[in-house]
Amino acid sequence: MTIPNPEHFFEQAEQLVSSSASRRPRQVDLRRAISNAYYAVFHATVRAAADHIVGRSARAAPHYALVYRSVDHRALRELCKEIQKSTLAAKYRQDAPDGFGREIGAFAHAVVELQIRREAADYDPLADFKRSDAHIAISLGRGALQRFERARDSERDSFLNLLLFRPR
Repeated sequence: MTIPNPEHFFEQAEQLVSSSASRRPRQVDLRRAISNAYYAVFHATVRAAADHIVGRSARAAPHYALVYRSVDHRALRELCKEIQKSTLAAKYRQDAPDGFGREIGAFAHAVVELQIRREAADYDPLADFKRSDAHIAISLGRGALQRFERARDSERDSFLNLLLFRPR
């Protein structure tokens, strides 16, 4: 099994918007670039989750794919929205008693923003995008992953646990 490489999503997004300066990129290319920026973050997140639970050394195992595929977009968005609140709901505090710091908070904000942009790019036929919209999405995505990596291990682990095992 070849795990999608988040950097490849960003690279493709950049290629799609880097047409000659004298020519405006096609809307389909801008839409795909914006969508790719979100998918880079999504795949990096689910890869981190599967690595956290199953381990990097088991990436070719069927149970790795099971964990990887268990995360859906809605669950990611709901968790990220929850993290942005000033106080976590009680059901989340058991796994994150101290809440989340600035790094995970910024990551969560970017995920929600990228999902909104991706949905517009993928589904809004009247939306008109500019090259700058795609560059902003790419930058937001890269920044989100940097923030995720800079987060304390304990916060990142709590985030991944909550993503995979939704409390009731």
